Amino acid sequence: MTAMVDIRSVHKNFGSLEVLRGIDLEVSTGEVAVVLGPSGSGKSTLLRTINHLEKVDSGWISVAGSLVGYRRRNDKLYELRERDILKQRTRIGFVFQNFNLFPHLTVLENIIEAPVSALRRPRKQAVESAERLLARVGLEDKASAYPRQLSGGQQQRVAIARALALEPELLLFDEPTSALDPELVGEVLDVIKDLADQGTTMIVVTHEIGFAREVADTVVFMDEGRIVEQGTPTEVLDHPRHERTKAFLSKVL
Repeated sequence: MTAMVDIRSVHKNFGSLEVLRGIDLEVSTGEVAVVLGPSGSGKSTLLRTINHLEKVDSGWISVAGSLVGYRRRNDKLYELRERDILKQRTRIGFVFQNFNLFPHLTVLENIIEAPVSALRRPRKQAVESAERLLARVGLEDKASAYPRQLSGGQQQRVAIARALALEPELLLFDEPTSALDPELVGEVLDVIKDLADQGTTMIVVTHEIGFAREVADTVVFMDEGRIVEQGTPTEVLDHPRHERTKAFLSKVL
């Protein structure tokens, strides 16, 4: 399998706080990597560096063979222009924990906004694609609704459809169920499981251990800005080697 995501020696500081301390990670095409760890361990920051929402201080990240946010010349990295970074981001779908839908746009308008404005797709084509995506996430009857008229679970499913509308090579999920009422979590996880079954490459930051066990090809456990251990769900969740992983799992399982 070829690497869709290749992360090498990535460091990230916020002032004097070192948030990422030398991250190395590979995610193969079609693989689902689930990232676990306590709050403040660097999980969300790592996700945001993958599409250059946060700049790395050292190291580099490539997606589908292309450096993210930079070009290399004579062994030096130079940051890309903003428009080139935005173009790169159209290949990397990002689903946030708080949905980030435009409240003044309908569900359909939320989904077609990026394909029409960023990819210059004809509106008719974008609408047809959006309708297929809404059916895929079980919301075909909500095209003309506004976000405020939807439950949290429905809004998150719209956010997933919006990310898919750009036909990304990679999907990133930042705790996609953490803002939801417990009874709404399942409907969002079911959509993500369906994407996994269809071979979508994904990195999912979550606290849902059962979901990680069921869907992940690789489980990554982070603490204090480092990857403490990684492996299959059986290796990391059932037979963790590191004491920090064991302590974390004993509290959340």
